[in-house]
Amino acid sequence: MNINEWKNEIKSATNDVGTYKEAFEPIIDALAKILAQRDAVYDRFVNEGAVAVVERVSDRGAVNSAKNPLLIIWDNLNTTALKYWKELGLTPAGLKQVKNGAVKEETAQSALVKALAKMSGEG
Repeated sequence: MNINEWKNEIKSATNDVGTYKEAFEPIIDALAKILAQRDAVYDRFVNEGAVAVVERVSDRGAVNSAKNPLLIIWDNLNTTALKYWKELGLTPAGLKQVKNGAVKEETAQSALVKALAKMSGEG
């Protein structure tokens, strides 16, 4: 998917779980770019034969096996994307954190409203 498709997908997912906020737009943009880049790296990996282990020749001429650099990049992008998914509440643990944070914020606001009402003589 391209960046715009990922942005739409992420917005839809956050709306589905009830965590979408306009303030999250920069996070959504960043995640969409990461996922589009991850997809491009994976496509390149597949187009180059999907070889997990490649041979490298050292500067001294020794031939060594190594994990394909495209797989390393793809894995790093997945790891980075997962952090963003959590922040947006799109994993079970992330959703729990976002929802608990919202509950704590509402509770704090309601306590403040009660205290202010009491101080103004309304409570």
